[in-house]
Amino acid sequence: MNLGDKKPEKRPLYVYYIIVGVIIILLNLLVVPSLQERSVKKTDYSTFLSCVKRGTVTEATVDDDYIYYIARVDGVDTMCKTVRMDDPNLVERLEEAGVRMESPEPDTQSIFLSLLFSYLVPILIFVFLGRWLSKKMMSSMGNGGPGGMMSFGKSNAKVYVKSSTGIKFSDVAGEDEAKELLTEIVDYLHNPHKYAEIGASMPKGALLVGPPGTGKTLLAKAVAGEAEVPFFSISGSEFVEMFVGMGAAKVRDLFKQANEKAPCIVFIDEIDTIGKKRDGAGFTGGNDEREQTLNQLLTEMDGFDGSKGVVILAATNRPDSLDPALLRPGRFDRRIPVELPDLQGREEILRVHAKKIKISDSVRFDEIAKAASGASGAELANIVNEAALRAVRDGRKFATQADFEESIEVVIAGYQKKNRVLSNKEKLIVSYHEIGHALVAAKQTDSAPVHKITIIPRTSGALGYTMQVDEKEHFLMSKEELENKIATFTGGRAAEELIFHSITTGASNDIEQATKLARAMISRYGMSDEFDMVAMENISNQYLGGDSSLACSFETQTLLDKKVVELVRRQHEKALQILKDNIGKLHELAKYLYEHETITGEEFMKILEEPLPAVETAQAEDEV
Repeated sequence: MNLGDKKPEKRPLYVYYIIVGVIIILLNLLVVPSLQERSVKKTDYSTFLSCVKRGTVTEATVDDDYIYYIARVDGVDTMCKTVRMDDPNLVERLEEAGVRMESPEPDTQSIFLSLLFSYLVPILIFVFLGRWLSKKMMSSMGNGGPGGMMSFGKSNAKVYVKSSTGIKFSDVAGEDEAKELLTEIVDYLHNPHKYAEIGASMPKGALLVGPPGTGKTLLAKAVAGEAEVPFFSISGSEFVEMFVGMGAAKVRDLFKQANEKAPCIVFIDEIDTIGKKRDGAGFTGGNDEREQTLNQLLTEMDGFDGSKGVVILAATNRPDSLDPALLRPGRFDRRIPVELPDLQGREEILRVHAKKIKISDSVRFDEIAKAASGASGAELANIVNEAALRAVRDGRKFATQADFEESIEVVIAGYQKKNRVLSNKEKLIVSYHEIGHALVAAKQTDSAPVHKITIIPRTSGALGYTMQVDEKEHFLMSKEELENKIATFTGGRAAEELIFHSITTGASNDIEQATKLARAMISRYGMSDEFDMVAMENISNQYLGGDSSLACSFETQTLLDKKVVELVRRQHEKALQILKDNIGKLHELAKYLYEHETITGEEFMKILEEPLPAVETAQAEDEV
């Protein structure tokens, strides 16, 4: 929506008449004579005499230098031209052949009519058609429509007024700290005099940072809904244009609209698109379109008056890539983290989204929140929706606890792979592999309890998985806990080695996770005697998975790799020893999983805690 746009000034009508007149004169002087020359067929004098003798010449005009004649060829009259020769008998020959001779004076009337209908009328039609199309384009742009060259430089920001947002802070759950910081902005928009009395000024801008799906855009809309002011929303990518200078023009237009609608909120999503650090390393010498747009944004944020009630909100997943000039006080004064929700936050988010669907009274959101550890707000909303869809597929009118648990598995591992049928041998290997994980985890202290074990293939490529769920939220992990996790990762491969004396490709993801965790322990967490508290890796893009880069010499990197291998090997040997000590339970649990395909954590612990029969105990000791 573009506010306050002025229609471009129209040229006076006489300008178009002058242009048409100049075109007509040029056509008359240059184009018409040349076209007339092209329409006459040139012949030699002997050909002309032959046509006269045959009687095909009907008319002739004798000029000082040329003879123009009309010859009938195959029943068609053709205008021809030949050079005049010194022939005193020419007139007599033409009279004898019955050729009608005319005066060489041109027919000005026919030329004028030819010019009028051949050139002037089409030009006038073209001019009037162009003016009609121009008016249509101007009318479209005047009504806010896109298109045309005149639309360049318009921000095209979407404007949500207070009656259309309908989003309040009550619709946003799990981000109490972020809501508390933003509530102050809402209070300022409602009562600016309260802050003016004490001399305080509201921050010009607030930057929302956090992983994808945590609700940064939703929080910005909730601020506008609570403040009941217009809300301008635009993405950073919409400022980037092919033509140089258009991005800066859009920034100017956006702030112009904001000042006209003050008090209001301007929200720029994915601001890192235009706010990246300026390094001057580009082939254009650092003066490209993106940098011009950023410079204009910095200038506008310095120039506008914050006391008018214009608040700039922005969101990004990559705060480390933003230009320092954008983050200094006076521009984006306040940085608001919007992190992944904790256990209580996940439960609140689930309850908010569950209001939109019909659920059973037996649904326990605390259990679902525990199983969905590490999920973002968007993923939790997807879990609720998947549970509702599963209930519909099963022909029920409401979602149950089983629907929510299955939807968590869908988000984590994908849908069940119905067309993938494992052979009996593969199914047995996967059973021992998953029980190996669960048994190692259960026999170690400070390990998360086993929640579910399954050998049903999933669309993510997993042939089975073991789910562990912590009873409480953990924010710190000790060295021993991390080592136990590595041992649990290696438990599946250890079970394959112990039972089948062979290894398969099924442990690829386990190997990746164990290696990643072991390297982090040594290079980032300082859990190594050799390196002590020295960081060997730098992490960037922490909200987008975390890109690591080594910050050490080649010799140190070689030693680091050696320590990672030693750490994983020690935990692998520990897992193998745990399985040897409990090989009887390994056989019993793997057989039960093979027959049932899916077992719960309660079933697993019940079987594990029951004593083995004496015969099976003796067989297990023999195998070891």
